[in-house]
Amino acid sequence: MTDSTSSSLHICRADYAQPAHARALVQLLDAYAQDPSGGGEPLSEFAKANLVAELAKRPQAFSVLAFDGDLPVGLINCIEGFSTFACKPLINIHDVAVLVSHRGQRVGEKMLALVDQIARERGACKLTLEVLQGNASAIRLYERVGFAGYQLDPAMGSAQFFQKWLA
Repeated sequence: MTDSTSSSLHICRADYAQPAHARALVQLLDAYAQDPSGGGEPLSEFAKANLVAELAKRPQAFSVLAFDGDLPVGLINCIEGFSTFACKPLINIHDVAVLVSHRGQRVGEKMLALVDQIARERGACKLTLEVLQGNASAIRLYERVGFAGYQLDPAMGSAQFFQKWLA
């Protein structure tokens, strides 16, 4: 699956067994982790060494990569979950990363289009993601491609994202 709307930009589903894709995934996720929107800290050596193999073990995981020529410039990692209300799969977009050099060039939008296509092929009822309030450019992107805040009943307010580390 590719998108060749730009002569040098190539969007594809990652093949975890392909060394170039594996390197690109770790490189891009590490760059994202070091960005303020990713927490500002590099990936651990453990994550760098094991991430691709662990993703490959999980049939519910898939990733999308963007290349400008041979240069990896964008990544989306996705994990399939399940909507009990719809009784169908859903796809959680877990990481969205575009190198600073390629932001503002619709790389994220093109990668999200392929995620949408893959999700539909899997019979998913929706895509979900989380975004930090201060990441205005990402919020604009997500709204432009159809994402909106989540709520069931306006009287109950919008959903919030929580976490609890089990370290």
